[in-house]
Amino acid sequence: MADAQALEEVVTFTSDLIRIDTTNRGGGDCQERPAAEYAAARLAEAGLETTLLERTPGRTNVVARLAGTDPSADALLVHGHLDVVPADASEWSVHPFSGEVRDGVVWGRGAVDMKNMDAMILSVVRAWARQGVRPRRDIVIAFTADEEASAEDGSGFLADRHAALFEGCTEGISESGAFTFHDGSGRQIYPISAGERGTGWLRLTAHGRAGHGSRVNRENAVTRLAAAITRIGDHEWPVRLTPTVRGALTELAELYGLDTSLDDVDGLLEKLGPAAKLVEATVRNSANPTMLEAGYKVNVIPGQAVAFVDGRFLPGHEDEFRATLDELTGPDVDWEFHHREVALQSPLDSPTYALMRACVEGFAPEGRTVPYCMAGGTDAKQFSRLGITGYGFSPLKLPEGFDYSAMFHGVDERVPVEALHFGVRVLDRFLRTA
Repeated sequence: MADAQALEEVVTFTSDLIRIDTTNRGGGDCQERPAAEYAAARLAEAGLETTLLERTPGRTNVVARLAGTDPSADALLVHGHLDVVPADASEWSVHPFSGEVRDGVVWGRGAVDMKNMDAMILSVVRAWARQGVRPRRDIVIAFTADEEASAEDGSGFLADRHAALFEGCTEGISESGAFTFHDGSGRQIYPISAGERGTGWLRLTAHGRAGHGSRVNRENAVTRLAAAITRIGDHEWPVRLTPTVRGALTELAELYGLDTSLDDVDGLLEKLGPAAKLVEATVRNSANPTMLEAGYKVNVIPGQAVAFVDGRFLPGHEDEFRATLDELTGPDVDWEFHHREVALQSPLDSPTYALMRACVEGFAPEGRTVPYCMAGGTDAKQFSRLGITGYGFSPLKLPEGFDYSAMFHGVDERVPVEALHFGVRVLDRFLRTA
């Protein structure tokens, strides 16, 4: 059982890590090294040997291995990223890098995404060192850089260049799972992630005939691009159920006493009310236009126009995604992947998944765990290159009215102290017996 010091330390570590500004603005503009050194020092105090690794100076990753009692058992990867997205202090109630603890809540960028989980990992490992606890399986701990951009300096670099550090790892856990979702009618649902949609960020390029803005031009690149992105934005993607999403819908339907046949998914989503938020973004592929670039003067028709689209595809449906984009862009617009990462599907019938559910429900018996597929992605994508099956499991018990999803990349990101305490207790029990 996590001791009192662990419960104190998780709050301190969360606050300390928030105060270390690791804003990732993209394009390599980030310095994770101070946070990496902080995490490495806390692990070293617990007797762990740490390795600090950089692809680019200042973009630091930390890896350590805690030996288990059963050398024949597969190892478990426990990972969290150290970087955060930008925050405009003028929009916040408190400074986003203050790490302030106010009224039982820790405030700041990274409080949920995901310095809280980093702090939980540190707290649990240090409690074990005090208590002389060893887990059954080897646990490899990784704190990564660059998750909020391309992961090229983080998990991608580790997977491609330092695979030996993850020898024996077959499963991993990280962010976005086992949090409390309140449905507004008294039910508490804990979604545990067993899948991620793939990332397909697209660059669309329309070519045309440059000319004077006052002349007729049937080959206007801007018009061609606008038509293509309108088709993409208006497209109704068909329902495609992966095993994780099918499991989520089935269990939610049972919970609400609804038809579990799944013949009418959109109709079921309407009947689920607020709980539909847990699955509605993952029953289909998606593509949302997000950026436009064209022209340099109002009276000049440019010869080229560019758009960017945030595309996401379900496990097993990337080919359909590509074919649909070919059709929607048409003959006058080319598209390519600006950034691509795989979709993930993890088994729901594994002993590890069953244990995660049991540990959450053991500390939150009033709650109900359900499978969950993430609409976006995590470092689990890169670690999957090493054959590591990834799950989202960063436990938090949240109060009614606390919008967990709004905390990700949102203003006034924060996490209750009691949620951190719950997370430490659940993570401690899980990792001891996983």
